[in-house]
Amino acid sequence: MARMAPDGLWLPDLCRLPRVLAMLGLAQLTVLVVVLAPGAGASWDLSAFASASGYALWLALSVTVLLCVSRRLLARCPVRVGAVVAVALAMVVALVASAIVHGLFASVGEAGELPGLGRFVGGSAAVVGLLTAIALRYFYVIDRWQAQVGAHARAEADALQARIRPHFLFNSMNMIATLLRRDPVVAERAVLDLSDLFRAALGAGEGSSTLRDEVSLAERYLSIEQLRLGDRLQVHWELHEALPWSLSMPRLVLQPVLENAVLHGISRLPEGGTIDVRVSCAEGLLVIEVSNPSLPPDDAPAQGAGHAQRSIAHRLGFAFGPRARMRYGWNAGRYACTIELPVPMDGRRPAPGGHAP
Repeated sequence: MARMAPDGLWLPDLCRLPRVLAMLGLAQLTVLVVVLAPGAGASWDLSAFASASGYALWLALSVTVLLCVSRRLLARCPVRVGAVVAVALAMVVALVASAIVHGLFASVGEAGELPGLGRFVGGSAAVVGLLTAIALRYFYVIDRWQAQVGAHARAEADALQARIRPHFLFNSMNMIATLLRRDPVVAERAVLDLSDLFRAALGAGEGSSTLRDEVSLAERYLSIEQLRLGDRLQVHWELHEALPWSLSMPRLVLQPVLENAVLHGISRLPEGGTIDVRVSCAEGLLVIEVSNPSLPPDDAPAQGAGHAQRSIAHRLGFAFGPRARMRYGWNAGRYACTIELPVPMDGRRPAPGGHAP
């Protein structure tokens, strides 16, 4: 059974502008191949090339539009039947269009510039059918690959969600229990912070978050850890002005990085230390930097940290594409993690004061 696209249809969507341009590019490439074929150069000039290009682009656009408007109807058929019907429709378009073109040339007495009617019409239909089959197959494979990448990214988020639940819950509940009699107000705040954190964890694989939500969630997490570690944990935030607070991003991106900084850095040091968090945006690039004091890698293996960071990097790559980058490593007594994300123009809606409200 074929895997379906996010809209539930197995047939590739040719209504999208990049795919329309790809179909037109494939048609133009075919003309170039014919022109550059050995022995064909003598019969081609600029006018003939322009005419052939116009004819090929017209056919490609007609086939693309037809498959675009008939996609939902064709997708009701089984995959093999629907694919055959789609290619057949493209060939019918080519048959009709080539017959019209041949007739037009014949009406003005220039049919001699074209092959015979049967060869011209049949050849056009065969070439269009072959190229349509190749294009549909290519887009089908691309859609399936993207669906698998998306499923893998959701699985990574689910694994992250499962990891955060037991890892952090018991220590937090024990800490809250000790605060109930001594400082019920602080205990209540810790419970609210904990509920927000786990609400986000439960929805890690569903929907998206924003930079504002991620910073707010990270602040709640660190406030709980500061209650547990006391003066051993200090946090220094550096949030630059005009940050794209509404930028859409996967859930649980910043909090796991800070969790690694606490668990594999601060908590392993008897004297504790300071976590530096710097968020800036310049030239269409959002940069999130987290650094903390840490033992050397040989003394503090962080297998869990590596898994979480690879998961985050994978999800960011799926959400933002190749421009999303994540670097992390230990240097001179500190462990640093840097995330770089491209910011679209419509994502630049800063909050007043340069801090998440």
